[in-house]
Amino acid sequence: MYFFLGNLAGLDFFCSSVTVPRMLFDLLTQRRKITITLCITQVFFFIFFTISEMFLLAAMSYDRFIAICQPLHYIQVMSWKACVKLVFCALCLGFTYSITHTLFLLKLTFCGSDIIESFFCDLPQLLQISCSDIYINTMLILLLGGFLGGWTLILTFLPYVFILKTVFTMQVKGKRSKVLSTCTSHLTVVFIFYCSAMFNYFQPSGSHFTGDKVLSVFYSVILPLLNPPIYTMRNQDFRTTFGDVLREVVPNSIRHH
Repeated sequence: MYFFLGNLAGLDFFCSSVTVPRMLFDLLTQRRKITITLCITQVFFFIFFTISEMFLLAAMSYDRFIAICQPLHYIQVMSWKACVKLVFCALCLGFTYSITHTLFLLKLTFCGSDIIESFFCDLPQLLQISCSDIYINTMLILLLGGFLGGWTLILTFLPYVFILKTVFTMQVKGKRSKVLSTCTSHLTVVFIFYCSAMFNYFQPSGSHFTGDKVLSVFYSVILPLLNPPIYTMRNQDFRTTFGDVLREVVPNSIRHH
């Protein structure tokens, strides 16, 4: 699980690095200009890291399933080689999905409005300023995105059906609550991730752009920021260490003042 968490943190870092530095630069300098080429490049990397994270969350569900439902086989099934393969598959699927959208974006002509109603270049907002026929691009979002998102969502939540079945058969209540606590963090991240993604990419076309901006910022900035606290605060060792540090630091700062 820590190997997957490390990769999740890396994807969050790179995903934020694609959008946040440029967004802060535009807000501070008031320049707010970007070429179409750079805009499409930003879309490519943003989709790549985001979709890779979606598949990684599914792999983490499988890891939890093996750890809880088949603990005696965990070392054999979730070997180092198997974990690396799962992460590699997540990155390959994310790259394939991203490059597909990027190639179809490159075929579009942008001769309409030159204003993107967002803090960074995102796929829905970029399609809005195209004067070409975006029917294929829209179908890619609905069909390809819906198909991959639906199956990934099933692969993410299906293991928890078996996990809950195993948990409820446990006789010791303390062990039952401990097992459930290890899954709460992951389920929380999955729920926030999919809800924000669906609102951002599958909302009605007549929605207000102010809401789009809020969703985009939450999806690209706030969500990666929430993942570390969600996971670390569920870890007993971290809470104990954090409490010990606070007990040592807070009295010292009070004495100095």
